[in-house]
Parts: sequence; structure tokens; C-alpha cells
Amino acid sequence: MSEYPVAVRRNIWLRGLLMILMGVAYHLASILLFFVALIQFVLALASDAPNPRLMAFGRSLGRYQGQIANFVSFAIEAPPFPFADWPASD
Repeated sequence: MSEYPVAVRRNIWLRGLLMILMGVAYHLASILLFFVALIQFVLALASDAPNPRLMAFGRSLGRYQGQIANFVSFAIEAPPFPFADWPASD
């Protein structure tokens, strides 16, 4: 018999499902970050300066990916966005 109560075992299955969903979100965020970087590069070529709004979005997207990595590695318990606020860029 397991040493964990039934509620904890159910929560681990729920967490497993959330980990799979967060893995998909991480992959989508990686693709989005690639396109943000590509657009930022083209804009920087055209205007000799990066776009500040894209910089802020890229920074917050990177923090979101960090939150996902922390969640799926059990470093934090609270799942990230959409179950929490989107990370700030500052």
C-alpha cells in the first residue's frame, strides 16, 4: 500500500496532466520566441534599434518559460499562466 493519502495521489495525477499541458505551452512559447527574435532582428536591421515593446514581451516570455521549467521540475508547486498571472517584463 502507498504511504501517501488518496488525496495526494490524485493531486500527483492532476499535476502530471498539468505538466504535460505546460510542456506543450513551453514548446509553443519557444516557437513564439523564435518569431519574436526574428521580427526583432529585422526591425533592428531596418531602424538600427530594437523595438522596446518586443524586448519587453520577449523578456516576459522568457520568464514564462522559466516558470514552466520550474513547475515541471517540481521546483515550484504553483502552475504558471494561465493558472497564475503572466510574468512581468521588468
